[in-house]
Amino acid sequence: MAQILDPLPSNVSSQILCCYVNATSQIQIARISNIANWYFERVVFPGQRLLFEALSEALLEIHTGSMASAILSDRIPCTRLQIDQNAPSSVPTEDTHPSQAAQAYHQRVMSQTRQPVPESLATPALTAVD
Repeated sequence: MAQILDPLPSNVSSQILCCYVNATSQIQIARISNIANWYFERVVFPGQRLLFEALSEALLEIHTGSMASAILSDRIPCTRLQIDQNAPSSVPTEDTHPSQAAQAYHQRVMSQTRQPVPESLATPALTAVD
């Protein structure tokens, strides 16, 4: 899979295909900054799946925040996000999923972001009609 911008250095042999899912309701910035002479930064919208190639030693930083600021909310080794390239299709679809580690990460994030709906918001109510 070729990167559209800023391809990996051509002299490396430890490239892996990775998948990250933004399981939050906020826009995130995914960034890899620990690889010399390589720049990787992408916006990941809520629910979006990001497929990318990286070096096995890369760390994916996830920055979450608002318009004015962003905080580093997670740092994930790309080896945990690696997907199985031996699957029939290298691009995950509804039938093929990221590796078990990526799924475990996705489930962990989902369990942290799900909050019970307050009872007052559970049932819609009509308050005024003009």
